[in-house]
Amino acid sequence: MSTGELVSFEPATGSELWRGRIGDVDDVIARARRAWPLWAAQPLSTRIELLRRFANEVRKESDKLADLIARETGKPLWEARGEVDGVVDKVEVSVRAYAERTSQRKLDGALNGTSAVRHKPHGVVAVISPYNMPALLPAAQIIPALIAGNVVVFKPSEKAPATGDMLTRCFHRAGISAAVVQVLFGGPEQGQALAMHDGVDGVLFTGSAHAGVSINRKLASNPGKVVALELGGNNPIVVWDTPKIVDAAAIVVQSAFTSAGQRCSSARRLIVKSTMYDAVVTEVRRLTERLIVGAPFDTPTPFMGPVIDNAAADGLTESFVYLLSNGGRAIKHMARLREDMPFVSPAIIDVTKIDERPDVELFGPLLQVIGVDDFDEAIAEANNTRFGLVASLVGGSPQDYNRFWANIRAGVVNWNRPTIGENAAAPFGGTGLSGNNRPGGYYMADSCAYPVSSAEMEQPRATIGVGLRDT
Repeated sequence: MSTGELVSFEPATGSELWRGRIGDVDDVIARARRAWPLWAAQPLSTRIELLRRFANEVRKESDKLADLIARETGKPLWEARGEVDGVVDKVEVSVRAYAERTSQRKLDGALNGTSAVRHKPHGVVAVISPYNMPALLPAAQIIPALIAGNVVVFKPSEKAPATGDMLTRCFHRAGISAAVVQVLFGGPEQGQALAMHDGVDGVLFTGSAHAGVSINRKLASNPGKVVALELGGNNPIVVWDTPKIVDAAAIVVQSAFTSAGQRCSSARRLIVKSTMYDAVVTEVRRLTERLIVGAPFDTPTPFMGPVIDNAAADGLTESFVYLLSNGGRAIKHMARLREDMPFVSPAIIDVTKIDERPDVELFGPLLQVIGVDDFDEAIAEANNTRFGLVASLVGGSPQDYNRFWANIRAGVVNWNRPTIGENAAAPFGGTGLSGNNRPGGYYMADSCAYPVSSAEMEQPRATIGVGLRDT
């Protein structure tokens, strides 16, 4: 990469996909600030209509966009198509969410007046997004921000700028001004500068806990800037009393290895009852060994593609060796499948005998297994993390699930469902290192507008009835 340029490469081939100039943070923010008053003054119906046109632009470009996502991230084409469908669906979901979460209210007030509750946009909002869902994750924040009347500076991951570029062009072709939605290309330096800039009124960040904590720390002295963080997880999936071992194994494999384990909601830890251990782990390993790992357009269709780059692949293989050398027992080894390319086989390792397990998000297809004897131990082990994004219970009785739900520290708690595949009409976010109690998904509307309370009368009317001298 030459100075001032950003280059994107295809993980599955190593070929150059896209090249562009690194942006100037001051310039894009100055332009955004000039554009905001006019955009905020637009009727809500106008903003919604423009976003519906955006959805139509994405529909028209759906094949090209899916192809680009697959090439830039390495994910299978079927998965990229699902992501594009999610972008389209996000518009109507966000319209409903804004109406519900920021609805106007009129209340009776004193002296026959009224009290009103309305919402205002923050102003210039920075959307900083990761590479794993390079269209859906930013769209899930840009769309609610625009509906609320904010303008957006969008900083895509430096590992997926081409998708960010195409997504932004769809907004512009829909008739939304190029000053209202701007894309800022660059790396971590540009992302940090954008988040810290005095001209930014809100930061919507999705990414690693390390980067999110850094942003949060640097903005701690600026309480007027809204900061919404979605930071991933060290997510547990607990398998308990169930005769449906094959179904349980399928849920575990979907949770751990879809998207090559590169989702913030992917299962990182399988916690299983000791008396079921052999049956469950044998079936999970058997199903994992059948998974096809391949390039996006391969035949037969792959279940998962490569991880994002060789650095990520190296980090995962090194993490597997670390766990192995510190008391882990390999159930299915991780291997590099193609020379000089970031294809890795999905791996499973028992870490029950590791006393101090690393509490980190291993962002890839690496599943750690822990055997426990009783349900209280399973809940304690699931909570043995600083993260708190998603937790799933597979099996168990309704009473077990009630205990699980009540005692698990997580923003999403599922029963007999994978950890992935969140409902677009529900909030999504977590506790601890997984976020800062500003969930996204349906509740993203809460971070895009603030409530304003007003006491109102058509004419001034007041008296002072106490504490006055006689005239």
